Amino acid sequence: MNTPRLLIAAIVMMLAGAAANSADKPTRAEKNEAKLAAMLKDRTAGEPVSCVPALKSNGLQVIEGVAMVYDSGDVLYVSRPTHANMLRDDDIIVIERTGGQLCNTDIIRTIDRTGGFHTGVVFLGKFVPYRKQR
Repeated sequence: MNTPRLLIAAIVMMLAGAAANSADKPTRAEKNEAKLAAMLKDRTAGEPVSCVPALKSNGLQVIEGVAMVYDSGDVLYVSRPTHANMLRDDDIIVIERTGGQLCNTDIIRTIDRTGGFHTGVVFLGKFVPYRKQR
């Protein structure tokens, strides 16, 4: 009769141990938030803007599930999309700009890198400029 009780106790202990282990490990979103925080270390946020001068085509970086960061040299512009879960590192970002700047009203589509199929649309928030502290 003790066997079922021992089995139940062992299962409860295993589940409690698994829950404790998973609580210790940061999630992917937490890791990516930490990555963004490291990028912005020693920088001060400015007033959000709708558009940024997009001169460098390789200046845009996707922080998966968190934000898009545009590096203009002295300033990092961070935009947190309304559906950040649509941002994936392995997708291709296609930006349909209406002018010479990158704006939060531009249409941004995501394309699967291996299959070439459309995976989503990203709606950017305003760009927050982060400048190095002096």
